[in-house]
Amino acid sequence: MNKSELINSLSEETMFNKKDISRVLDSLTRIIERTLKKGEKVSITGFGSFWLSFRPARIGINPTNKQKITLKEVHVPRFKAGKNLREAVRTVKSRSAY
Repeated sequence: MNKSELINSLSEETMFNKKDISRVLDSLTRIIERTLKKGEKVSITGFGSFWLSFRPARIGINPTNKQKITLKEVHVPRFKAGKNLREAVRTVKSRSAY
């Protein structure tokens, strides 16, 4: 599901217009980004939590020429599904979607 499909689904389920749904969704993503940039965690009870994880600098290999390269330290966003979400998808049969 992409963003426009999500907006359509939310609009159908809530009866709000697509423009308002789009604004709310954009605001939600901006708030999550701002909160993570401050180093804080975002928890949505039952759904899951977002937080930043730190990866220290390390040596990697360039896959095109096999030469060693230095990768800088970086913060990456992480997500852990909440109990309700995990239980909701537990019985879904595996599909080769990727």
